[in-house]
Amino acid sequence: MTCDYFGKCGSCTLYDFDYEGQLNYKINREKERFSDITSMEFEIIKSEEAHFRNRAEFRFWKNYDDEDNPTLSYGMTSFDKDIVEVDNCSIVSKQISNLMPKLLEKISKDETLHYKIYSVEFLGSTTNDMLVTLIYHKKLDSEWEIKAKQIQEELNIRIIGRSRKQKIVLDEEYIKEELKINNDNFKFHYKEGGFTQPNTKVNIKMIEWVLNNIETKDDLCELYCGGGNFTIALSTKFNKVLATEISKTSINSALKNCELNNTNNITFIRMSSEEFVEALNGVREFRRLKDVNLKDYNFSTIFVDPPRSGLDETTTELAKNFEQIIYISCNPETLHRDLKELTKTHQILNLALFDQFSYSKHVETGVILKKSC
Repeated sequence: MTCDYFGKCGSCTLYDFDYEGQLNYKINREKERFSDITSMEFEIIKSEEAHFRNRAEFRFWKNYDDEDNPTLSYGMTSFDKDIVEVDNCSIVSKQISNLMPKLLEKISKDETLHYKIYSVEFLGSTTNDMLVTLIYHKKLDSEWEIKAKQIQEELNIRIIGRSRKQKIVLDEEYIKEELKINNDNFKFHYKEGGFTQPNTKVNIKMIEWVLNNIETKDDLCELYCGGGNFTIALSTKFNKVLATEISKTSINSALKNCELNNTNNITFIRMSSEEFVEALNGVREFRRLKDVNLKDYNFSTIFVDPPRSGLDETTTELAKNFEQIIYISCNPETLHRDLKELTKTHQILNLALFDQFSYSKHVETGVILKKSC
């Protein structure tokens, strides 16, 4: 991949490598990191080399070089924490890439739309549905709404306007997505403000890797389930699924995604992993569990996809009680820490590296463990 802003824009920190070079850098780094735990080779899940991100954020930057005719451009943070003006981006999806200049032109030509505009968020899909959130440092009024509706119709997108304590949804606040996973089609609604995996094709391969490598029996416990990205597909392999998530937005999305896929064997609970451990161990009772009998579940497997901080101590101890552990990590450092504990009771069966964030130092990692005899 080539990019006009390599070495200037701070988004791609491994800009001085080609695709295979940056991937090998991360593979060797993680091999070294985990060498004290396992000699197992990583299964490598590659990304497309360019145009792989279906989610992106940009600042708007007004250039006053010509005071009589200031120009508006997209901006990214540079390596020295300044602003780099950009007119294209090689890592965003072609859908976003094609939309960027058209949207900028529409906003630039209208005083109501570009006055005090701060940033934009793009959320695209394989169905060509597109949600654009325009963020302002001003109160949005009826005139803004009229103008925004015009470009929404002209560009065939959905627009949301945001400013302090204000949110205007012109159409819907979600996009429709369809993922083909092991030849089965799954439908999702991705809501504005909710978490979604940015690299759709790698995300599909991540889900397939889990499905193709686990032992499926009895019931599944999932912590940090988000909007059901893994949950929906995994529910086809287990009798029942109990999934927890702290975000109300994500829980609502997960319930909607169950409905879209006619899935009826998943129970979602809005609670933290720490709270769930307390409930499962009978330490305290929760009204959110009044309609859930935890004793009805015969858990064989736990699935965890924690934030960058990894698992807390109580959740790590809980995971040790399960026959099978599936761990998806966005931070190899905390995964390494947690595996030092988990491998005291379990053995690693599968290990994978998912190049979700190409040309950056970030990487997703997957591990499947089975309880030692």
